[in-house]
Amino acid sequence: MASTLPDPHPGARPRAVDGVANASGDPERVGIEAHGIDHIPDSERRGRPRELFSVWAAANVNYLSLVVGGSLVLMGLSLWQALAVIVVGNLFWLLTGLLAIPGPAAGAPSEVVTRALYGVRGNRVNNAVTGWLVSVCYFALNLAAAATAAFSLVGRAGLPVNTGTKAAVVVLIAAVTLAISVFGHAAIVRLYVPITLALTAVFAVVGVAVLRHTDTGYVPGRPLTGTALWATLLAGVALIASGPLSYTTSADFSRYLPRTTPPRAVAGWTALGGFVPGILVCGLGACAATAVDMGDPESSLQQLLPGFRPVFLLALVLGTVALNALTAYSAGLALQAVGLRIRRSLSVLVDGAVSVSLTLYALLVSDFLDTVGDVLQLTVLLLGPSTAVYATDILLRRNRYDGPALADETPAGPFWYTGGVNRSGALAFGAGVTASALCVDSVYTGPVAAALGGVDLALPAGLAVASGVYAVLTWRTRATG
Repeated sequence: MASTLPDPHPGARPRAVDGVANASGDPERVGIEAHGIDHIPDSERRGRPRELFSVWAAANVNYLSLVVGGSLVLMGLSLWQALAVIVVGNLFWLLTGLLAIPGPAAGAPSEVVTRALYGVRGNRVNNAVTGWLVSVCYFALNLAAAATAAFSLVGRAGLPVNTGTKAAVVVLIAAVTLAISVFGHAAIVRLYVPITLALTAVFAVVGVAVLRHTDTGYVPGRPLTGTALWATLLAGVALIASGPLSYTTSADFSRYLPRTTPPRAVAGWTALGGFVPGILVCGLGACAATAVDMGDPESSLQQLLPGFRPVFLLALVLGTVALNALTAYSAGLALQAVGLRIRRSLSVLVDGAVSVSLTLYALLVSDFLDTVGDVLQLTVLLLGPSTAVYATDILLRRNRYDGPALADETPAGPFWYTGGVNRSGALAFGAGVTASALCVDSVYTGPVAAALGGVDLALPAGLAVASGVYAVLTWRTRATG
């Protein structure tokens, strides 16, 4: 079978890309990254795991997190219940950290490592759905969130906020985002340190302003109790957890680290980079919701941040650009892993075009908050089982992945399995999605959720079933040779 890598030349140095002479894939150099889903040789590996903190921290100070944090209070939770949900939901960054550790071991992105789980052909389907499709949806949602904040800035500048202006703003933000993604790994590592510092300074000021107005004893007029309370708590955890669970591709950003990098350091810095800002930004959204109506955050926040609001909105746009640059980067790799012979830089632009179209629909046709809630909750049906199978494989293999072997897409390769599909991974993922679908209560109500009075157990059910089935099938396969 022909390789899906564009211009595959085993053992050869990557050529210059798009006329940039310095496109060697070396993360220390400036230029468009040449590497896509191909293996990163040891000679081009460098860096330290602590660099991963700024990569993930910059990406998680964003407008969508603020909106989601505020929505927990709008769902009927008290402030302290909402904060507890935020902490529990953000603990799923530990799984994101775990999924990052195969990067240095394999020298390959997550989109290739998962061939070990699903087989060469099976993994193409996995990348098409849980890789490319989910990434594009998240890119669109985050772009819509950033554009919403930018619309307020445009209005303050005295410009008309009409359909044409909105479309122009969306395209401009997308262009800046995609530029970072096209340049790739080196640009991300270098830019995200100053972005993290700038966002930290802004949010320190915002945090003081919001906390001054926060009603720490806030309780809704009609407090939730019993089944309704548990249903809301679990739905809130799933909503928050959908963020870290969406990054089953975290090895994409650790694969340039040396092979000898300690796995605990990779997992720890990745998880911490997402957890800390996740807690702070979502928490600020919940605190703000006790003082103003977060159903209309653009207008309401002006009451809490007089004079400083433009800087705050600009920071939210910057944070979302940082987040979406990671998303677009991984979506580009996923498109290659699906089997398209296309350069990574071009695949990123294709993803951006699709995402801009979805964003314009979300902003100009549908209700933005309803769209956010529906998409984030439904993606959990796929992301929970996908994360569980991947994490279980890492633990079962003890993170022993052979990068060159994973790059072999021929029927003679070790990850061809049966007809190009690893049945253990495919069956486990299917079982997990089925369990989640039976337990969900969002856009529709599954039979298990209906029997429980609306309690949504989709996330824990999908995680447990997918992990358990994969472990059992893998052990049985190994036992029978």
